[in-house]
Amino acid sequence: MTDEADTANAGWFSDLEPGDIEGASSAIIEGAVDHSEDWPQLAVETGYADSAGEYYDQLHEATMHATRREVAEREQADDQQLKHGIRAMDDCTRTANELAERLAEWGGTVDPDAGTGVDYARDLATRDETPDAVPDAIRSLAEQVVVLADEADSLREYVERQTPTVAPNLSALADPVLAARLISLAGGLEALAKKPSGTVQVLGAEEALFAHLRGHAPSPKHGIIYTHDAVRGTHPENRGSAARAVAGKLAIAARVDHYSGDPKPELEAELAERIETIQARNADDGDTATDGGADDE
Repeated sequence: MTDEADTANAGWFSDLEPGDIEGASSAIIEGAVDHSEDWPQLAVETGYADSAGEYYDQLHEATMHATRREVAEREQADDQQLKHGIRAMDDCTRTANELAERLAEWGGTVDPDAGTGVDYARDLATRDETPDAVPDAIRSLAEQVVVLADEADSLREYVERQTPTVAPNLSALADPVLAARLISLAGGLEALAKKPSGTVQVLGAEEALFAHLRGHAPSPKHGIIYTHDAVRGTHPENRGSAARAVAGKLAIAARVDHYSGDPKPELEAELAERIETIQARNADDGDTATDGGADDE
């Protein structure tokens, strides 16, 4: 099976011992052929398998092993770790806020000094003394809210520290948390880099977008990039233009980060110049302001 004459016709299992799953999965991941052959028959002839059925059993086991290896390696990539970090942060924040609301409602029935939000939870959890009417369960709930809020803060620090190393240009144009959210919504940095700027513009606004496609709502001007200062700080009439400008630069930044990683500080200057022009519309002449929709730029 290993001489030159047989190489072109050898299957992915050539040079493998039956049962060598690690080697078989590597051959499947790394190998390539121009056209397929009668691999089951060849496997039987070369002694790799006793029958076509056994060949398919080994092929199934090898491909499953290869898939698990690829998924594990992919999930260990830095952008995937960042994706999990930002999602965990949002989960902790949302759960802490929901429990804080429950705590405020419950605590308000027995605590004359009850407040609202996570601040009340911190206050109640750190009090030296609590009214006799406040049961231990309320104080325990307050302590759990504080733990979740602290965990969310810790995860935010992780995201803010890691994002600039994964996507430096994207982090520079947006803040690290927004950059991480865009990577998370796209499914990874590579996926974000392959998306057109129009898709980047509405990432996070899928519900509004599908409502628009069903004819029940206008086209969304922006998704999660609304939190970008350049979009949020622009007059609503020109916010669509600002969102397109920001999305365009973010899409370029994501591609640079994925394919080269070279710093492109000129992107920030170009975006700032474009946003300044857009925001000057209302200041210069009210007639130049439009509705911020699809034709306003």
